[in-house]
Amino acid sequence: MHPLNRPTRVAEQSPGEDLTEAFDYLIVGAGFAGSVLAERLAAGLDKRVLVVDRRAHIGGNAYDHHDEAGVLVHRYGPHIFHTNSQRIVDYLSRFTEWRPYEHRVLAVVDGQQVPIPINRTTLNALYGLSLASDEEAERYLAGRAEPVATIHTSEDVVVNQIGRELYEKFFRGYTRKQWGLDPSQLDKMVTSRVPTRTNTDDRYFTDTFQQMPLHGYTRMFERMLDHPNITIQLDTDFRQVRDEVRYGHLIYCGPVDEYFDHCFGKLPYRSLKFEHRNLDQAQFQAVATVNYPDEAVAYTRISEYKHLTGQQHPSTSITYEYPSAEGDPYYPIPRPENAELYKRYEQLASQTEGVTFLGRLGTYKYYNMDQVVGQALALYKRIEQAHSGDPAADLEHDQSPARQAT
Repeated sequence: MHPLNRPTRVAEQSPGEDLTEAFDYLIVGAGFAGSVLAERLAAGLDKRVLVVDRRAHIGGNAYDHHDEAGVLVHRYGPHIFHTNSQRIVDYLSRFTEWRPYEHRVLAVVDGQQVPIPINRTTLNALYGLSLASDEEAERYLAGRAEPVATIHTSEDVVVNQIGRELYEKFFRGYTRKQWGLDPSQLDKMVTSRVPTRTNTDDRYFTDTFQQMPLHGYTRMFERMLDHPNITIQLDTDFRQVRDEVRYGHLIYCGPVDEYFDHCFGKLPYRSLKFEHRNLDQAQFQAVATVNYPDEAVAYTRISEYKHLTGQQHPSTSITYEYPSAEGDPYYPIPRPENAELYKRYEQLASQTEGVTFLGRLGTYKYYNMDQVVGQALALYKRIEQAHSGDPAADLEHDQSPARQAT
């Protein structure tokens, strides 16, 4: 039997079960950050690890499962794996085979569905043009651009590149829905994540590696955590067990402000609400995700999972996404005042012995999945160096892995 097709086992304990046996590490959070580090500590250093998660499943926001109709869906919206790091691909490939997949997104603008990021095809369709080369498209966009002397905000980025009209059509409404703020109030990194192209490349990402776990993310996490040194306790809040478990070091992948009881105030996050539907038809839309930038439409996008998974099924399942100010923390809100507030927590974290903060929530960074994997592997490397007696590895007071995602 191929090793990736073997039956999986995750050592799981029931809520309330005795956990007084000592662990080398207690990891809070069973998403990418916590699971990768748990696997490395268990398999690489033979450490006993307890992983707790307040949710009823492993995998964090990447969790996928078969819905009532039997369609494999992502409970927390589409998660598309892409990276330029061969090191990260090699690591994850220990736990999954891959399905080639290049993500394509359409945006509903002026009654048409056109490619986003904006490319030459988008411009030709919207304006009835016949731009035939990158150079022609570049000149066309240059004629629309409205130069901004100093780029500070997300609005500045887009208006400077492609002008206000395209900014209004594609970015302003979508961003206002997604973040609950105008792009003029958000850090420039938000819209910088979505480039504008002059060619006809309609892929959403251009990374060298764009593939999906062949049997889904949850199966990959099950294999990652399938180690006799790893114990998992789900449906468990860290505060329920922090005084009941004996452990040597804490890796905290939850919200850093929550760990410190919001002593400086709450770090702002944006959340999402999902409306999942199964439809009695084989396909709903032409691509996996269709964006709706118009503010008159309450949701930001609709995703159809069979495009991602390649699953053959007579019905299809889709998800409507509604950004929200309330709910689970998904996206750190990138504003200067929020970065300043996080710095206060970061300073407190660096002074807290026996605890290392990790992941998107633990370090208040808008990381992609591969970056979180890179961050966890970087932290493991430092732990490994510390165990080998490397004097440069000061785990207790160095939060540098939070800044080393690759």
